[in-house]
Amino acid sequence: MPKMKTKSSAKKRFRVRPGGTVKRGQAFKRHILTKKSTKNKRQLRGVTTVHETNMGHIAAMLPFAGL
Repeated sequence: MPKMKTKSSAKKRFRVRPGGTVKRGQAFKRHILTKKSTKNKRQLRGVTTVHETNMGHIAAMLPFAGL
């Protein structure tokens, strides 16, 4: 049997919280910021949680996370 491996891209982007939710960074905050409003850029700060409809994909990419 081959070993199960964690997706390297997923382990860099997601962290599992103690309650079982997964936190992720916000998208659309990396470049082309001049045409985005200040309000939009401010609301993209910080982290948010992964939606429950995507948790199956996250669990497949992070097999040892206990999801």
